[in-house]
Amino acid sequence: MDTAVLENVRRYRAIASLCRQTAAFRPDQRLSLLQQAEDWERLAIGELESHCDPVEPDDEDPEPQEPLVDTRWWLPRREGLFAGLQA
Repeated sequence: MDTAVLENVRRYRAIASLCRQTAAFRPDQRLSLLQQAEDWERLAIGELESHCDPVEPDDEDPEPQEPLVDTRWWLPRREGLFAGLQA
């Protein structure tokens, strides 16, 4: 990828970051600054997308994989963890 494209993306994202940081300290302008940050991020994404070749999907798709499930927040079942305990 062209270094000019990457430099533009870096600049756009730096400006978006500055808008978000400023929004934290200027509550009266918060909504406007967050909208500006979103606009700069959109420019960065557009710049990347305009210079990337789209990926062609494969006709031969391997077996569908099960979606990853985040189990960090699951609670143990009563019969699993507390099996055999009297209340």
